[in-house]
Amino acid sequence: MIIALYKKMGEEEGIRSLVSEFYRLMDELPEAKVIRELHPEDLTLSIEKLGDFLIGWSGGPPVYQEKYGHPRLRMRHMPFPIGDEERDQWMLCMRQALESVGYSKEVVNYLEPKFSEIADFMRNQ
Repeated sequence: MIIALYKKMGEEEGIRSLVSEFYRLMDELPEAKVIRELHPEDLTLSIEKLGDFLIGWSGGPPVYQEKYGHPRLRMRHMPFPIGDEERDQWMLCMRQALESVGYSKEVVNYLEPKFSEIADFMRNQ
């Protein structure tokens, strides 16, 4: 699946749509208040970085690595207190974003547990 994942996610445009929807939800859902407060007021850079990361992670061009080097996700998230509540709020936004962008069921079923593993790995509390 990973070789075709980038294409199945709609390549750069589809991935950036997912990320925009994810952060829109994070910004608007009262249930995401705690995770939203860990982000800067202006989400522009967060949107760009997550989009860049997912493009490379899904098998597309290594945009994030070209700009910032190795992702080192856990290290980069260490300054932020991430526990079960933050993980769950992040996943709430991601699940809703996955459902709303129109990906096939196959892609959603593949991505949801992968994102859940990543979100769980980010916990540091």
